[in-house]
Amino acid sequence: MSIAYLLGKGSSKPLRVKINIPLIMVLSILPDADIVFDYLTGAHLHRGPSHSVVVAIFAFIPFFIIYRKKAIPYFLALISHPLIGDFFIGGKLELLWPFTNAKFGLHELGGPYISIYMPIDGLIEVILFIVAMVLLVKSNDWKVFFTAHKSNLLLIIPLLTVLLPSTIGYPFSKSLFFFSPILAIAHVILVVLFSVAVLKTFNSMYRNRKTRRKPGGLVISENPQDFAPE
Repeated sequence: MSIAYLLGKGSSKPLRVKINIPLIMVLSILPDADIVFDYLTGAHLHRGPSHSVVVAIFAFIPFFIIYRKKAIPYFLALISHPLIGDFFIGGKLELLWPFTNAKFGLHELGGPYISIYMPIDGLIEVILFIVAMVLLVKSNDWKVFFTAHKSNLLLIIPLLTVLLPSTIGYPFSKSLFFFSPILAIAHVILVVLFSVAVLKTFNSMYRNRKTRRKPGGLVISENPQDFAPE
């Protein structure tokens, strides 16, 4: 997610477009939806079709047609997962599926094999996390997580499929705290940020449902101080 945010933010400035940070975060982990599919069906498709750059390109064609340059940061967020993250860590990616089932990765190209359990992986992820957090603060993007907006509900996806599972142990054999405590702390920080964003949005939606409107545009609230003409 850190790489996706950095790419999305970095590309948005020269493109002069504004990015939806929750959507960027979700797209960055979307290829790993195959983990859930494998778990539910017993299949072994992880790092297969869902990690294909070919699939990503075809999936984004309608968005490029409709949104043009506005779609670029989101496309970069999506392909950053297989082309950067998984390419260097773990490899064994079917990047050109369905044209070929050949596996790609740093190790497949003759480089060293780096596992998610190795200290070097944790170090790289922590560095990227720190850089992303610094940019998040300097650009005031941190305010997104403390503002109620329906797009924040998208953060439920990385919360339930990546952050919480990896922190408590799944899909690893044990919790991140046991083999990469610093990275686990980074995950906890994201869990807190994402949870605040989701809860604030749910709270706002709940309060809006309790608001009644009368003909003429007068907003009626349970709080007398909230009475105000639209």
